[in-house]
Amino acid sequence: MPNLLSFFRLALVPVFLYFVITANDALALIVLVVSSVTDFLDGFLARRLNQISRLGQLLDPAADRLYIFAALIGLAWRGVLPWWLVAIILARDVMLAVLGVILANHGFGPLAVHHLGKVATFCLFLALPLLMVGEAFPLVAPISLPVGWAFALWGAFLYWWAGLIYVRETARVIQFPPVVLGGRSDTLAESEGEGVDGA
Repeated sequence: MPNLLSFFRLALVPVFLYFVITANDALALIVLVVSSVTDFLDGFLARRLNQISRLGQLLDPAADRLYIFAALIGLAWRGVLPWWLVAIILARDVMLAVLGVILANHGFGPLAVHHLGKVATFCLFLALPLLMVGEAFPLVAPISLPVGWAFALWGAFLYWWAGLIYVRETARVIQFPPVVLGGRSDTLAESEGEGVDGA
């Protein structure tokens, strides 16, 4: 059941992107609210029913990232966001993908999520809806747009700060042989212990 909710969140991403690109910001925000409620129910049910799985831990952050990417691309397409900001955020995730390949080649799983990565993801999650609210409701734009921009820039900065921490940790980890625990690397075990909510 929890994983089905995660797949439902993923299925809503194209709908969300369509509404953002076509400037139906109010509808896009409704989709985002539905996705957030589904995310909460997913986590609640997984813990309540003791159905926490590695698949769920991978699907949730994947859905989070897809919503961020959809909002970034949709708002940039309309000229609300500059493409350079989109490039900065996407470049950091490409870098993380490269780090993942490096870790895998050395026998390690993903690094444990750093708290700065969670804060950065939270800032972006807050910034993009605020910008959309400003576009959808001009009455609150003088407040929501500046606040949204502040969170967007701060989130991008923290996104890269966390990324550089991952680079440092990757360089440190690959200097040592992996400790295998039940067929899994020690970094993967750490990630599962903390939970993957954002990076």
